[in-house]
Amino acid sequence: MIAPGIIIRQATAADEAALGRLGAELLRLHHGFDAERFMAPGPDSEGGYGRFLAAARANDDTLVLVAERVGEVVGYCYAGIEPRSWKELRDRAGFIHDVLVAESARGAGAGERLVEAAAEWMRARGVGRVMLWTAERNGRAQRLFERLGFRRTMIEMTR
Repeated sequence: MIAPGIIIRQATAADEAALGRLGAELLRLHHGFDAERFMAPGPDSEGGYGRFLAAARANDDTLVLVAERVGEVVGYCYAGIEPRSWKELRDRAGFIHDVLVAESARGAGAGERLVEAAAEWMRARGVGRVMLWTAERNGRAQRLFERLGFRRTMIEMTR
């Protein structure tokens, strides 16, 4: 179901605080999944993540989108175009690095719309392959990505 009133747009400088809040939520979520794999939240996770995404917006090969509902940022997607990687055994590809929708807005289609908008941005730049990673314990995200046509290709292992 796609809820009316949610718009997807490119992030602006005015979104930095909201992006920081959502990025820190993503950090806490992943650390909760596996504290030995994902970095621990710190005292300024919101500020750090906000600055990180603000800097990412300045790169022509990256995209930061927000989902907005009634003037409030309720989700975001951070994506980019990655060059050929001999280390990862893959050609140039689009990569969706982050997708997060606030709990209050989940189930309304914002995540799907963010992913599809990022994929369209990549296609417009001649990049047809879109990749992403998802935490092993994040079943909800995995179900979304599978519905959108993503398939499992690699398994990360940590020691």
